[in-house]
Amino acid sequence: MRVILLTHTPEPELIVASAARLCYANTVNIETLMENLTWEKIKALVEDLAESGHASPFTQIYFTFAIEGVSRAFSHQFCRHHVGLTLDQRSQRYVNEENFQYIVPKAIANSNMASEYESFMQNIAGFYKRLVDAGFKKEDARSVLPNACETKIITTVNAQELFHIFNLRCCNRAQYEFRVVANEMLRLCKEASPIIFKNAGASCISLGYCPEGKMSCGKAPTLKEVMEVYNGQNS
Repeated sequence: MRVILLTHTPEPELIVASAARLCYANTVNIETLMENLTWEKIKALVEDLAESGHASPFTQIYFTFAIEGVSRAFSHQFCRHHVGLTLDQRSQRYVNEENFQYIVPKAIANSNMASEYESFMQNIAGFYKRLVDAGFKKEDARSVLPNACETKIITTVNAQELFHIFNLRCCNRAQYEFRVVANEMLRLCKEASPIIFKNAGASCISLGYCPEGKMSCGKAPTLKEVMEVYNGQNS
C-alpha cells in the first residue's frame, strides 16, 4: 500500500479563516477579506470553527491523493464517500489484467489457508487469460476478477469530507485495509496542515466519545456512558 499527497489548496488555513471571516464579520468586504489576518488570528479562527462544529469553511480546501497497492474491495468502500470527493481509478475495461496483483487480507496471510488463497488467485488469473485469448473483450473477462485485485486511484477530497472519513475509517472497527490507508492519509494531512487536522481522527479522538454503542472497542466511553456521568453530575 502506498499513499501520496500529490497537492492541496495553497495556504489552507488562510482560506478556511477567510471563509469563516466572511460568514461572521459585519464590516468585511471581498476586497479586504484577507487583510490583517495574522497567523494568530487564523489559528484562533480555525480552532473556533472546529470547536463550534461550523464545517462549511472546510469545504473550501482540497487535498489530492494518489493511492496504490490497494484492493478493489477498498475502492468500493472508498467511493461511498461521494460527497466532497472525486475519484479516478485504473480501468479493468481497458487495462489487461492477465498478471493482476492481488491483496492478501492480513487475517488470511497469517492463517494456514494463505497458500490455498494464493493458488486460487493464480487459477483466476489463468481463466481470465483464457477468456482474453479466446477473443472475449476485457470488459467481459473482468467479471471473473476478485475483490482482492490490486487497483490504483487518484482522489481529491475536501477537508470536511476528510474529517468524516477519518472519523469512520481510522476507528478500530473499520475494515483493516481502509484503516491503514486512512491513517496514512491523516498523517499526511497533519504534516500539510497541522492546525486544521489537529484533532482529526477516529470519532473517539475528534468527539471525545465512541459513537459505536455496544460495538465499541472500549478505548473511549460511549455517548451513553458520557451522558450518564453528565446527568449524574447535574442531577
